[in-house]
Amino acid sequence: MFDELDSALSRDAQQDALHTLQELERNTSDEIRQLRSSFRIELRAKIILQPGNASDTLTLKMQGVTGDLSQGGCRALFPLPVKVGDIYRLSFDQQEVDLPTTYARCMRCTLVREDAFEAGFKFFAPITVPERLAARAG
Repeated sequence: MFDELDSALSRDAQQDALHTLQELERNTSDEIRQLRSSFRIELRAKIILQPGNASDTLTLKMQGVTGDLSQGGCRALFPLPVKVGDIYRLSFDQQEVDLPTTYARCMRCTLVREDAFEAGFKFFAPITVPERLAARAG
């Protein structure tokens, strides 16, 4: 009985891993642009990145700055590379933009220059973009 349960769980985990890998493989610049389903707001605000796993929260705390924001994700610049595929806890500076702390998967990370890396994140749950920011976008 337990072997069947382990086997079923293993199949589900394998399917999840395969789906995630396929999603990451499709992350070319053109693919990313085509997948964007919501408008993006150009936004420069302080963002704090930490590991999404609660037991690892204190192992890394890195400050960056956002480049743009949408309901489904954001783009940000960091001084060190962010691991593609990993899950992160993103906290926005509340004095600059009223957004909740959210969890996101890093979908891409590219070297901009020696001390700057641009990372693209996909939120696990859509956020509500504050009205003052949405009005600024058009």
